[in-house]
Amino acid sequence: MTAPSNLRAILAMVIAMGVFVTSDSCMKLALQNAPLFELMLMRGIASVTICFTLILAMGQFAHLPRMFDKWLVGRGVLEVVANLSFTSALAFIAIADLTAIAQTCPLFVLLGAWAFRSEKLGLMRLFLVLLGIVGALLVAQPGTGAVSAMAGLAFITAIASAARDLMTPNVPRGMPPLVATFTVLVLLALTGLIGMLIFETPVMPGTRDILLMALAGATGVAGHFLLYMTYRIGEARTVAPFMYTLTIWAVLSGLILFGDVPNTLAVSGMVLVALAGLAIIWLDGRQRKQNARLAA
Repeated sequence: MTAPSNLRAILAMVIAMGVFVTSDSCMKLALQNAPLFELMLMRGIASVTICFTLILAMGQFAHLPRMFDKWLVGRGVLEVVANLSFTSALAFIAIADLTAIAQTCPLFVLLGAWAFRSEKLGLMRLFLVLLGIVGALLVAQPGTGAVSAMAGLAFITAIASAARDLMTPNVPRGMPPLVATFTVLVLLALTGLIGMLIFETPVMPGTRDILLMALAGATGVAGHFLLYMTYRIGEARTVAPFMYTLTIWAVLSGLILFGDVPNTLAVSGMVLVALAGLAIIWLDGRQRKQNARLAA
């Protein structure tokens, strides 16, 4: 991968994390009035409709049968596991705490890239990833709830998300990103429908909840699209650490929507996350220059 490609992938990752937090925040607000699976279905209907409209507008309808590609379906199933685990815990754990636990995902991505794709990791990069995790924990400062059974769902989210991201490069080249996104969104909507029919008694949603799920659906489309592109145009070892910015976005959401003010430890954690990410960029740049000199 070239340096410009990695920089674009990093930017896509940072923005993707921001819009995912927006979607999760809408879900957390709506969970006060409606059951989980019904909200997943409402969000799914909004996101599927938006994505399908974009596919039509961009003339990609002919590619729609490719949504059943085995790698796309596999990514979708893993996303269902990750999303369901996260949203199930969202009603019981603060969004910043939950996000901090889920931030072990980049470590699993990097370890998986080393184990299954032979991407070099190195002790320094591993140290920086661990430093980023420490920073993320300082930002969210998980309390006693982190030991609960619900906190375990966040680790399931991290592992499933890492497996999803590692699977992305196996998707056939030339697959339209919107079609890949559509597969994930359809599976999430179907999960909401099945779960609602089996486990819940539907309630009449209010206007506020409908608007929240419409926004959650729109940001969900943007997030999945950007995340897919991130791992198609960038190296996993370079872009994965920037998933830590999810914690920063979550703290900002908590501050704006729920009145949670970050303390000195949280600010220190944000600095550690940023420094770890910048150091990895610097290491990759130095390694590329060394490789170029050796090749010359």
